[in-house]
Amino acid sequence: MLFCLSASHKTAPFDLLERLSTQTTALAPLIAAHGEEVKGTVVLSTCNRFEAYIDLDVPSGAARETGLAAAHEAIRVATGVTADDLDGAVEVAAGPTVAEHLFSVASGLESVIVGEGEIGGQVRRALDEAREHGTTSSELERLFQRATETQKGVKNGTALGRAGRSLVRLALDLAGSRIADWSTQQVLLVGTGSYAAATIAALRDHGVEDITVHSPSGRGARFAAKHGLSSVAPEDFAQAAVAADLVITCTSREEPVIDAALLTEAGFAGTGMIIDLGMPRNVAPDVATVPGITLLDLETIRLHAPLEELQATDAARAIVQDAAAKFHLAGRQQSAQPAIIALRKHVFELTQAEVDRARGRGEAEQVEQAMRHLVGVLLHTPTSRAAQLAAEGRSDDVFDALETLFGIDARPASAVPAAPVAAAPVCPFTGEARAS
Repeated sequence: MLFCLSASHKTAPFDLLERLSTQTTALAPLIAAHGEEVKGTVVLSTCNRFEAYIDLDVPSGAARETGLAAAHEAIRVATGVTADDLDGAVEVAAGPTVAEHLFSVASGLESVIVGEGEIGGQVRRALDEAREHGTTSSELERLFQRATETQKGVKNGTALGRAGRSLVRLALDLAGSRIADWSTQQVLLVGTGSYAAATIAALRDHGVEDITVHSPSGRGARFAAKHGLSSVAPEDFAQAAVAADLVITCTSREEPVIDAALLTEAGFAGTGMIIDLGMPRNVAPDVATVPGITLLDLETIRLHAPLEELQATDAARAIVQDAAAKFHLAGRQQSAQPAIIALRKHVFELTQAEVDRARGRGEAEQVEQAMRHLVGVLLHTPTSRAAQLAAEGRSDDVFDALETLFGIDARPASAVPAAPVAAAPVCPFTGEARAS
């Protein structure tokens, strides 16, 4: 049973999202260690979203309680955010709705900028990180791989996202109201991750020619060489920040890289703009008090996000809903696989026993061919019928029939047997009434 806990810009204040993103310990292993009922987990954490996807080996009725307990405890340990802090700031999904939610997220439908492209890569990286921690499961692998396929389908099949909309580009659009000529701007970029690369592309599209880069982690020179830029050494960072017309920060550092003291001690006396795309904040709030500085952070950018393009969004949601329905159908069909496998194993074991007895009579080859053909014919209808019932959400009927007819109990440990029905019994494999 799939479970998802989600906190986003739609449900939680910016300060809470920032606290959730400041993790002292990897969350996925903590959730996975909650108990044997947790089969796997993937954690997606971005500047405007925190989500925990959990694969649970529990009956459907217990999924919400178990998932919340596992997520709450891990979040408390890793970030200090308590269950009370999360009350009213998160959304919870379990079962079929999880797929549609993730597919919508991956496609950019739930982003601050609807259709923004970065989220697709972030979803893929979340799965990669879970693989590194060893916390994925076959169902989560299937879920996240289908999410990526859906994102590509939305990108290729609708107008959503074709304009290259992103937080970076919206920030530059907002900054453009104060910049008359981008080609004259001296820009200092702080950070070397995927957002930094996207920022360089957006700056060049705006006509910026003078871009330097600084990396608090020491990767600035290599990144600058790759993108044809110059880099700033740590000892020159403060002066470079003061000299720049525009500073853009997008690092994963947990502590601010720029504060009011850094600017004033470096002798700032003029005008300038700082765009903070970091989560948690790369720029201390007191920078906004420095005379001449305009600070544009994620919270401000979010407030200026444009309205959705309704036609493109509707088409994208239709693709997402169709993909989620197919994902759910495939999952229901797979739910009867243990029963089908057990039935085939049982029948083939009986067949092999008869073949072995035929060998003792010197009739093995002809008998074996005939029996294996008969077994294939006999299993065709039960196998097809079992898959059909599972697709209708009646996999319990398949397990009941297998146990009643053959004495085989192949039901998974987490499955709950269906309650006895008083009506005349019907064999799910053949659809015919049984004798009472």
